[in-house]
Amino acid sequence: MTYKRVLLKLSGEALMGDKPYGIDPAIVQSIAEDVERVIATKVQLAIVVGGGNIFRGLKGSADGMDRATADYVGMLATVMNAISLQDGLERVGVETRVQTAIEMQEIAEPYIRRRAMRHLEKGRVVVFGGGCGNPFFTTDTTAALRAAEINAEVVMKATKVDGVYDRDPNKFKEAKKYSSLTYQQVLSDEIAVMDSTAIALCKDNNIPIMVFDIFKKGNISRAVAGESIGSLIS
Repeated sequence: MTYKRVLLKLSGEALMGDKPYGIDPAIVQSIAEDVERVIATKVQLAIVVGGGNIFRGLKGSADGMDRATADYVGMLATVMNAISLQDGLERVGVETRVQTAIEMQEIAEPYIRRRAMRHLEKGRVVVFGGGCGNPFFTTDTTAALRAAEINAEVVMKATKVDGVYDRDPNKFKEAKKYSSLTYQQVLSDEIAVMDSTAIALCKDNNIPIMVFDIFKKGNISRAVAGESIGSLIS
């Protein structure tokens, strides 16, 4: 395997598959089986999960909610996804711990950096829920932050498209796919991969970002093995 410690960023939308809302158990099962193959190779894997399949804070704010309140509701949605993902992983035999930035001791551990790293060293998957615990920050930024904190070698962003394009490939047939690009290109050209704070954090800490299609079975293990299946930002 190319990488020994990986931070996987899963969007909430990835968990709902073709459903208009919520969680698709078949998608969770597919992700869990792929993660199980990765863990079998002794790669240490942490996951940050979004909540857009249940509630998106920015949309709630646009609809009239207080932005901070809307973001907190979105953080709670990420915890629901984290627990669902934990259930799927443990059903395929992967020992998993959920840590949340907002303390809720009955259902998850609080986020403690050293404890998270110890879990990884013991071969457990750690799923981070609750975002970074503060409003106005996305789960993409949380992924970059947690990756830096646990000394991950790469951030893998699993999305609905097979890489980074210069424009939306679902709207423009002539959209050009990048096999690789720099952090500065993403920032200066305002390419919609992750928000600028997340990109800047990865740039400052020299953490590459790999973007790939989550819906193709086996792509997580291929990405961890270093196969060129998407786009690399470095």
